[in-house]
Amino acid sequence: MPGSAKTMAVCTVGGLVVATAYTVALGGNGWLWFSWVVLALVTVGVVAARQA
Repeated sequence: MPGSAKTMAVCTVGGLVVATAYTVALGGNGWLWFSWVVLALVTVGVVAARQA
């Protein structure tokens, strides 16, 4: 996995941790989870494009 794709994957996992911690501490936030899903989809697209 190239550097930029690896960085995006790390940011996506970090975002998941932050979103989960926020949800546990303060309750759910739909926009937060929507943003994380978008980030995850972009990361999957970048990884797939780099491997092709």
